[in-house]
Amino acid sequence: MNIAVLRATTISAVTLLGCSTSTDAAELRVLLEGAALGAYQQIAPQFERVSGHKLITQFDFGPSLINKVDAGEPFDAIFLVGDFEPLLTQRKVSADSRVVLGRIGVGYAIPQGTPKPDISSVDAVKRTLLDAKAIATSGPGASGRYVLTLLDRLGIADQVTPKIKPGPGGLAAQLLARHEVDFAVIGLPPVVGKPGVEWIGYLPAELQNWLPFTGGISAVAKEAEAAGAMLRFFSTPVAVAALKANGVEQPGP
Repeated sequence: MNIAVLRATTISAVTLLGCSTSTDAAELRVLLEGAALGAYQQIAPQFERVSGHKLITQFDFGPSLINKVDAGEPFDAIFLVGDFEPLLTQRKVSADSRVVLGRIGVGYAIPQGTPKPDISSVDAVKRTLLDAKAIATSGPGASGRYVLTLLDRLGIADQVTPKIKPGPGGLAAQLLARHEVDFAVIGLPPVVGKPGVEWIGYLPAELQNWLPFTGGISAVAKEAEAAGAMLRFFSTPVAVAALKANGVEQPGP
């Protein structure tokens, strides 16, 4: 899609979705889980440009964002990877505003050019984890939290956990590029397109845990209308393409 068509498609989508113009621009406070940062950094400026709204965004791990919400920090919209339900049951987010924008699977990335480990079956994954000398994960990120539960499920937590070098997805990519770990067990978004890193695929279906990427509006949002326009924009073809390009798959059946 060329730039002219992309711009026309974006503006048309925003018009149809009822976004405001710059004459009634709002400042939106957004909380975003870092796993979707790459896609957000592509989509958000487009929304700002065509709507006139300004996004003031905080990026962090999901648990930290939820702590901010629990502490009463004001926000208009929130995007999380993983469990969104507590925000709804506690009425921190309007139930009718929730929208699942995509999903993130957990898989393997390796230093580019190194041998690919066998991840074709449950037994193969277990052997690969046990044989590794050092492993990267996203730490307190959604995929990192899942990896810890997976190790327990496989019965190898005691042997494998000491090998893990946890940290933000950006750190995992750096560790891979510097050949400081054998591989990373992580979601695709933090490593997609990173130099020196090769994605080799998702965990087998028996071990996979697709993490929903969900957005919602604060129950006491100051700019609820503008936040709703932003969430709708994240469902337009332009935004869906950016999500896909940055490792966020479309929601499953």
